[in-house]
Parts: sequence; structure tokens; C-alpha cells
Amino acid sequence: MITIYTKKDDDLHEVPSIENECWINIAQPNYTEISEISKKLDIPEEFLTDPLDTDERSRVEIEDNHLLIILRIPYFDKEHPETPYNTVPLGIILSPQTIITISSMNHEIHESFLGRKIKNLTLKNKQKFILTLLLKTALLYLKYLKQINNITGELEKELHKSMKNRELIKLLDLEKSLVYFTTSLKANELMILRLARTQKFRLTEEDQDLLEDVIVEYKQAIEMANVYSNILSGMMDAFASVISNNLNVVMKFLTSITFIIMLPTLVASIYGMNVDLPFQKSQNAFLIVVFIAALSAIMGAIFVINRKWFRL
Repeated sequence: MITIYTKKDDDLHEVPSIENECWINIAQPNYTEISEISKKLDIPEEFLTDPLDTDERSRVEIEDNHLLIILRIPYFDKEHPETPYNTVPLGIILSPQTIITISSMNHEIHESFLGRKIKNLTLKNKQKFILTLLLKTALLYLKYLKQINNITGELEKELHKSMKNRELIKLLDLEKSLVYFTTSLKANELMILRLARTQKFRLTEEDQDLLEDVIVEYKQAIEMANVYSNILSGMMDAFASVISNNLNVVMKFLTSITFIIMLPTLVASIYGMNVDLPFQKSQNAFLIVVFIAALSAIMGAIFVINRKWFRL
């Protein structure tokens, strides 16, 4: 799908055809759309196909008058709860007439530009628009990292009283997401530093300030991802021990109950044998046996309590 936007009244408006100083957003394109854009704007076709590879790394490439930036952006995947947070490549192509973004999926970065006024948004200064896009990507990483931290906190509460592996598996899924985030953030940071040194990506003094803001946000996101990943790893080890300890407590409780019940069962079993036994000819034989069984159970319970087997 191809959508084209121009800047009017501090906002982006969709237009039907390509114009100078416009933004072309391409999501989940087919080969016909790629070929059409490549011919119209004289863009190398591989610039449009490379970002569609989900494993493509962050990088900068220049060919003729076109600059390709591949950035890995975060997204939340509802359909795959085993890895709820992941990253996908976003291609940004800077050409003399237009800015093109292309991705294999619809993403939140695109939506964040629509339906709202963005301060100093411009398509004339293409470098500034790209820096704004990079900044929004860093902020989206920070947003998802906070969500991961909140989910971790909820799982921590459940794990305090859990004896199952379900919560640990959820934590493992979040740890995988943090690994993806950390790897992508570091690759993006290196790509941005290289982009800043690229001659074709010349920045004004005002844009340099924006670039510094972008780098600061990426460094903060990397630090947060590393901290959360370390916390999550330590938490998984700790709660694996907690789950094992909870299971031991339950087994100790069941063993204690079994021991207490075993004593009256032993008395009843002895008096069930077909041999001469004490009190068997007494009229109160049944009551005597019940009394002995109850007394043995009480003594067993006192023994268990004195041994503190019921304490956690």
C-alpha cells in the first residue's frame, strides 16, 4: 500500500499523486508497487526490497543521488504472544525530490505523524524530517520498555504465590524481546553515528541539536534495555528457586499429614488382624481402639509441630 503526504498548515495531508517535497509511505508492498516507484523516481530497486527482509541489519548506503537508511523499529505483536515485542526493518530513502519510508508491515511510527500537529515539522528540510522520525523511533522504544517493565512487575506478584512454570515462561518471552531491543538499539546507534558523518546528510546547526537529542534518547533506551534485561535475568533465577521452595513446602506439608494419618491407620490395621489382641473381649473394645488411634494421631501432630515441619 502506498500513501503520499504533503505538508499543509502544520499538518500532513494525503494527496493522490507524487509531488515535490512529499513523503511517500509504503507498507506491505507488492512487486508491482515497488517497480512503479522505482521507475518513477529512478530509485535502485534493491533500495526498496532490502528493507522488506525481516533480518536486514541497520545500515546506511549511498548510490547516485539516493541515500538509503535502514532502521530497526519496535512493534507489539498481538498474534505471537511467545515474543510480544520485536523489531522490524524500516527503510528510509532520501532522494532529491521526496522522502520514502518502506516496511513489510504497518507500524506505529507512521501513525504517530498523522492526525496531530508536530512542532516544526517540515518536508522541505528532509534531514530534519528524518531526524524527527529517528527521535520518534527512540521514544517508541522507551514506551515499549516501560510496558515490559510494568508486565514484569505484574508477573513478579503472581510468582510470589505460584508453583507453575507459566509465569517463568512469560518472563523468558519478555527477556527474548529485550534481547531483540538491545541488539537493534545498538545497531541503530552505530548507524546514526555513521549517518551524521555522511556527506550527503548535511545538517544545519539547529539540526545538530536535534541529532544530539536523538543520540541521547537512543543511549537512554539502550541503558534501560540493559538494566531491565539484567533485572529480568536475576528475577528468573530467583523465582525459579522460589517455585522450587514453594513445591518443597507443599511436599513437606503433605508428608506431615501422611505421617499423622499413618499412626491411627497402623492401630486400626493391628486390631483388624485375626489373632488374640488386648481388650478384644471388652464391651468397650471399639471405643478403646478409637481412643488409642486418636491419641496416636494427636501425639504425631505434636511431634510434627515441635519439629516445625509446618513452618514455611
